[in-house]
Amino acid sequence: MTLSSKIAWDDTVLPFQLDRSDIRGRVARLDGVLDEILAQHDYPPVIESLVAEMALLTALIGQTIDLRWKLSLQVRGDGPARLIATDYYAPTAEGELGRIRAYASYDAERLNETGDPFAQIGKGYFAILIDQGSDMTPYQGITPIAGGSLTSCAQTYFAQSEQLPTRFALAYGRSQAPGEAESWRAGGVMLQHMPKASPFAAAGEGTGDGGLLEAGDILDGDEGENWNRVNLLLDTVEELEMVGPSVQPTELLTRLFHEEEPRVYDAQSVKFGCTCSSDRVRQSLSIYSAKDIATMTRDDGTVTADCQFCGAHYSFDPKTLGFEAEEHRE
Repeated sequence: MTLSSKIAWDDTVLPFQLDRSDIRGRVARLDGVLDEILAQHDYPPVIESLVAEMALLTALIGQTIDLRWKLSLQVRGDGPARLIATDYYAPTAEGELGRIRAYASYDAERLNETGDPFAQIGKGYFAILIDQGSDMTPYQGITPIAGGSLTSCAQTYFAQSEQLPTRFALAYGRSQAPGEAESWRAGGVMLQHMPKASPFAAAGEGTGDGGLLEAGDILDGDEGENWNRVNLLLDTVEELEMVGPSVQPTELLTRLFHEEEPRVYDAQSVKFGCTCSSDRVRQSLSIYSAKDIATMTRDDGTVTADCQFCGAHYSFDPKTLGFEAEEHRE
């Protein structure tokens, strides 16, 4: 693989379809994007792992939705890893890139830094939120934490909340090529059965944790056979094939699904991107009275705010904030 072809596939999501099996999918590669996301905070390794997995899931899922604005994934638990949150912003114009950002909140004193990352979440829920813009009502779907990974949670969500059999195969971690600095690399494949014309009606409990639905509870007959066959092919994928850079995503699809005759579409590039701004912070504070603003004012006479996602720091004159602002900024 040449350097130019390697760079061409860095930070991309490649859509594909397996017409024979009525299955669609995505292949994602996150390189510089993941480095930038994790560079915003000094996370312990177990938290870095959770953020990396969540960011990769977000890149794959965001590309499957007809999205006008934002897709958000959230995991909240009662363990030391309290919150893992990610956002995917769809391109707003032709030629623009999709943007991803991520953030984690955790209790450092309770964290087991040598333990299983997923076990740090504890009991809680996995949620997907879709916001199509100011003129649309946001959609939110929630399922309990299930399985042994964030990947399992996402698969359960699609089976339980959307009745869409979905499978993810992910690989991520730090790597170092000869003569290069160590960096994060991540890659993954998403499979999803095409939506049925008629919604699925579950009969009784599913076979997953706590009676939640799984793909096998939704599909049967030829659809079930096709799904199982394609998943067996995906089981053969190796981690190095997913993270690259030696195997291009198009080559990976040929290796895995040659007999399924995969059809590929244009790849979408993604980048790290945050939407925070001084105006947005002011807007968020506009609901507070002058008395409320006074309680937020520091000893130096300013009100400050930090973006959890990118670490940007904002400082304001309290007289210019809230719905009772005495002064307005120029």
